[in-house]
Formats: sequence, structure tokens, C-alpha cells
Amino acid sequence: MEQRLIDKVAIVTGSGHGIGKAVALRLAHEGADIIIADIDIKSAEQTAREILDAGRKATAYSIDLANVSQIQPMVEQVVDQFVRIDILVNAAGIAQTKPFFEITEDQWDRVLDTNLKGTVFCIQAVAAQMIKQIPEEIRQAGRADKSYGKIVNFSSISGRRGRALQIAYAASKAAIISITQSAALALSAYNINVNAVAPSVVPTGMWEQIDEDYSRILGKESGQSMKDFIEQIPLKRAGNPKDIAAAVTFLCSCDSDYITGQTLNVDGGFEMD
Repeated sequence: MEQRLIDKVAIVTGSGHGIGKAVALRLAHEGADIIIADIDIKSAEQTAREILDAGRKATAYSIDLANVSQIQPMVEQVVDQFVRIDILVNAAGIAQTKPFFEITEDQWDRVLDTNLKGTVFCIQAVAAQMIKQIPEEIRQAGRADKSYGKIVNFSSISGRRGRALQIAYAASKAAIISITQSAALALSAYNINVNAVAPSVVPTGMWEQIDEDYSRILGKESGQSMKDFIEQIPLKRAGNPKDIAAAVTFLCSCDSDYITGQTLNVDGGFEMD
């Protein structure tokens, strides 16, 4: 496989497990050194070990992205260790499946703080570092001559339309699409590309919990809700973490230098708008 990211430095949030882990492993396979940023430090350390065993540099970092004050220290530590940051993948996120009238303010805040505040302020801190890395004469000119950073956010098919049982999650993922566009505009002068991916059903721990919650609320057998979702996918299968990682890697590579502000559905055709 061609190594399109040789010697790049990437922060991948939520990469201790699931899709985030698949993204971290794929970026490393393409030549990048990886910072595994996750609230679950044991899982982060395991991902880091797998990357180190594959011959790339990696370090695990414990962070709760709902606590914005933890973000800048992480960026500073990464720069101290790796000198630069070339890629940010905001894969961390949480879901909440509850009937509309049952969701509480605390639950709403937790979902939006993690999925939105964490994403926005990671972009802010990392993009500021990416801009510092641009040669001074190019910064002063106000127009970069090549891509100086890649940022990929995680939306969802739930961000493409409302979800009666996932109001907070769907709202957060719809907002990610807008945040991606806003950040792409704000960073365009520096040729920092900002895009997003919107996965559909991917059988990870998060989706297993979503299935359990949907099945309980709707009175279905365990696993049936996931099967019902998959039946609506034109390609008639769930995605897998490697499907999503491949799309993210493309958006992190030089092959996407002329793409910004876009949200790519990686969903087997579920959404076609």
C-alpha cells in the first residue's frame, strides 16, 4: 500500500476502540505517527502498542473532551514530543437514545459538550498550531500555497435528518456538518482542509448500545433494531470500521487537497441527498 502520510503527525480522538481505533491504525499504516486521545487510557495504550508494534511512533493521551480546559495542554504536549501536528481526526463522541419527553438537561449537556464543544475546541487549538507551522512569509501573504493541515470531523447519518429517539445525538451530528463548513471557511486562507464523514450502521460498542436501547424502547428482541436499520441500506450490509477509516484516510491525504467543507456519507447508500 502506498504510504500517503509518511512522517505526518496525527491526533485521533476517541481512538482507543471502535471506529476511532480503526482510523488510527489505518493512518499509521499509511506512515503517520499517532496520538491516541481517549477518555479510556487503557484502551488508548493498547491502540498505541499496536501502532508501535507496526513500526510507527504512537503515544496514548487521557482526555475528557467535554472538559475544554484539557485540550490545549494536550496540544502543547504533542508539539513538545512530535514538534508538529499535521492531522486532526475528531472521532470521539457519545450517543443517547431516549424518548423525546424523557431526556434530561444533564443528558443533553453531556452529549453536546462531548460531541460539539470537544470538536470545536480541538479544531481551534490544533488549527492554531497548524498555522504556526506555516512559513512566516506565506502567513503574511494571507494565502497558503499548499495544504498545511487536514481536519476530519465525525458526523453521522443521524445528522442528516431528525431522530425521534436520539434528539441530542442527532442535533449534535447535524451541528457537526455546520461546524465543518464554518471551520473550512475560517481556515481556507491557510489551506487547512476541514471535512467530515457521516457513517451509518457500524457494529461497534456504541451501535450495540443503540440497538439495545432501541429494542428495549420499541419492544423488540435484542439485535432486531440493528437488523431493521441494515435492511434500509441499499448495499444490504452494515459498514465496518475499516470502511470508515478508508474514507477518513483519503480526506487526510494529499488526494483531497481540493476538497473542503464537505461531509461525506459513508453509509452504503442510506442517505443520497
